Amino acid sequence: MVAYQEFVSLSRSPDSEERGSAAHLSALAYLNHVGPADEHAALYAALIGFLEDPSVKVRAALAYGLLHSPAAPRPIMLALLHDSAVVARAVLQYSPVLIDADLIGLVRTLDVPRLVSISQRTRVSARLAAALIARQDLGLTQRLLRRDDITFIDGQLLSLAQAHGEDAVMRGLLLARKDLPAAARLLLVQKATEALRNARIVKGALAPDRLGRLLRDSEDTALTAIGEREASNPSPNYVADLVASERLNTRILLHAVVTGHVMFFADCLAELAQTPRLKVFTLLESGSRAALNALLARCGLAEGVRNLVARLVMHARATDLADDAGARHYVVTALTEELIAEHDGVIPPELEEAFAYLSEQNILLARKAARGVMAAFAIEARTPMALPEEEAEAWLALPAA
Repeated sequence: MVAYQEFVSLSRSPDSEERGSAAHLSALAYLNHVGPADEHAALYAALIGFLEDPSVKVRAALAYGLLHSPAAPRPIMLALLHDSAVVARAVLQYSPVLIDADLIGLVRTLDVPRLVSISQRTRVSARLAAALIARQDLGLTQRLLRRDDITFIDGQLLSLAQAHGEDAVMRGLLLARKDLPAAARLLLVQKATEALRNARIVKGALAPDRLGRLLRDSEDTALTAIGEREASNPSPNYVADLVASERLNTRILLHAVVTGHVMFFADCLAELAQTPRLKVFTLLESGSRAALNALLARCGLAEGVRNLVARLVMHARATDLADDAGARHYVVTALTEELIAEHDGVIPPELEEAFAYLSEQNILLARKAARGVMAAFAIEARTPMALPEEEAEAWLALPAA
């Protein structure tokens, strides 16, 4: 409790510290007042009076007294928005009295430090985030992307990916968001692939042909993995966009099965054949070879490709292709040998793309499978590998490295 005369003395003091104490006390008294309405009105008038104080310390003390309260008077908080930078930034960041209509109108004219204060509010709506991003300040946009609690309006993240996909920091921030649309994620993967392709350290480490194969395989894997995740979406449009942009081809269909992304593969067939997904799932799980060929024919696949895909599906039913590199290698090798034997080594034009894909996968999967076998062998081996006596003597005769 503070006596009225003491309060008057503080509020009229030539010392700004004392006037600041009076302003802070007035703010607390207003927020916690219980009593007659005329007392409350008198306290409100006192707050208005402190707004006119020439010292920023006094106005700051007033602001900090009201800063976190939803019961603070709106006219006073709006007036403090136009005060000195230190006061205005605090009000912009913390005051729950301010609503989007107050802030969006200001965003168009405020300087960057004050915009940063808005971006640090406890809650930033999608509309407010869009207004902040529209200021086209990269640092401010990155602050917003780092906040998982902020949602963005439809198309906002895709627009950012298209505008800033070349920037590595922006790519990382966008790819880290769980709400990033599939189309934006695929676009950023392509940008990252291109950046790797042009990086000197990468180009210097691998031959161009091998680098091209590795990057293409990685991009195909990313495309199908994104599709696999999107397959759980009740109304997916990822596959429809791939079909519309003519990005869905034989290679992608084969890769989806080989990598175990069967939900995405099923969605692709359902979209191409314009057939209900449930029916496609049933055919893939237990349909006969003739039924599979009929489905693939509706997808517009040539006869040779249909037969190859049907064989691959039959293999996938009995093999764990999602996690077993050795199983993948076995299936790809079997399909390659069947194609060579069936066509006497002369692969028809309609199967050239598929055969080239299988040949690339044979090399990649052979390396993965070999690494897995050697690692398992090293763990399980209990005795040294036995060598013929002559070879062992020759080995021991070699000079030490």
